[in-house]
Amino acid sequence: MPAPEPASTPPAPPVPLTALLARTELGLRLLAGRDDVSLHWVHTSEMADPYPYLLGGELLMTAGVQLTDPAHYVERVVAAGAAALGFGVTPVYDTVPAELVEACALHGLPLVEVPPKTPFTAVARALWRLMAEARLHELRRVTEAQQSLATAAARPSPVPAVLGALASRLGGRAVLFGADGTEWAAAGREVPAEAARALRELVGVLVPGGPASASGDGGGLRLAAYALGGGDGLTLGVATERRDPGDHTIAGVAVVLLSLLTAPHRGADVTVRDGALVRLLLGAAPAEVAGVLGAGPWTVVHARGGDGTPFAAASLAAALGTPLLDTGGDPHHGRRPREATSTPVAVRLLLPASAPVTGQPGWILGVGAPAEAEELAAADAQAARALRRAEATRTPLVRHRPGGIAALVDPDEAAAHARALLAPLTEPLRETLRTWLSLHGSWDRTAAAMDIHRNTVRQRITRCAVLLDRDLDDPDVRMELWFALR
Repeated sequence: MPAPEPASTPPAPPVPLTALLARTELGLRLLAGRDDVSLHWVHTSEMADPYPYLLGGELLMTAGVQLTDPAHYVERVVAAGAAALGFGVTPVYDTVPAELVEACALHGLPLVEVPPKTPFTAVARALWRLMAEARLHELRRVTEAQQSLATAAARPSPVPAVLGALASRLGGRAVLFGADGTEWAAAGREVPAEAARALRELVGVLVPGGPASASGDGGGLRLAAYALGGGDGLTLGVATERRDPGDHTIAGVAVVLLSLLTAPHRGADVTVRDGALVRLLLGAAPAEVAGVLGAGPWTVVHARGGDGTPFAAASLAAALGTPLLDTGGDPHHGRRPREATSTPVAVRLLLPASAPVTGQPGWILGVGAPAEAEELAAADAQAARALRRAEATRTPLVRHRPGGIAALVDPDEAAAHARALLAPLTEPLRETLRTWLSLHGSWDRTAAAMDIHRNTVRQRITRCAVLLDRDLDDPDVRMELWFALR
């Protein structure tokens, strides 16, 4: 069976194993499994059981120093989510053990033979270079697409031109749907009827207050749908033969342009809201204008990141479904020209609490608790703290969480909650988390108590945070996990 997708991946694009095998200077040879798996990183280990030290998606390198049971070893490597296994034939073995080849073939784990003259570091260096080349190619592709989309938006018939440029760049079909699901405009090659029907159904998922984007498959094609930010129910549907790195960013630029091109004229409701904002600036109490601004509660989001393309901040706002965006007063935020600095954009957004906030590629988000208009200052501070925690823990999205498991009263409900909360963790990870929490987050004392290296403790705790999708620096989260583990 193929290895599962890794729970977390680095920012660089993954590299197919076939690209690494093509580096003839390495002399690598595939002995079992497929060569089209994606490699996210390289890890070298001579542990008898490397399972606790793997994050998933790795090319695991070993010389088999402690290889005593190849079948069990491969089972553990597959369970950990490793993408492939690289085996060095020296200095322990002269050839790759036949039992290891059979086990990898049985489990569908790609097995690569590393010749004696190729050090593991050379394989790792080659993979990092391939990742860097893939990232550079992606950035160039996104930049060229952004320029062609901007040029198309300046033509006499901008909407069809933008759709045509998008379809050309993605190698598929782009369709603009009205609020009732009918096609307003389309460009690109025709798709099978089954794919067109599946795309319409996918677009129908994007209802007001729901997700801002969706993806799926249909008719043998990859499908994606994006809600435009004008608030009039327009959606963009895209159908392509494959989904490449950078496609989502390119589509995001098109969404922003189409949102601007199809936006209705400013209505009375916008004018009234702007008047309320003016009164706030002139000293009115938030409670006095809360009803004019709209029904609460609200959610404050702080974000940092962006991909360096124009409209980065506006694209984020469109993805989250809100026009209320603050870029700190810098008019170039989110609209930087190609020559501008790549410093990440820092923005604040305000959206209804009923709107879902999900992680966005290239961004780190901090989300405050839902708040009424008079409590927005506190929610703003919560979002700022959540963003700082997200950056410190390298987590794409961190929410302010005031409550925990202590709020549960019924013992049966509490036990069920604990089982569901801790379900993603294996027993080694649970035991490490339990010890680490009992010692107040001390790496050294936890390592000494469990007789393992402090780096192993850090890796396991990081793995727990990823699997649980929790901020382990938050004391409320620690309390909840401690009650669940108890």
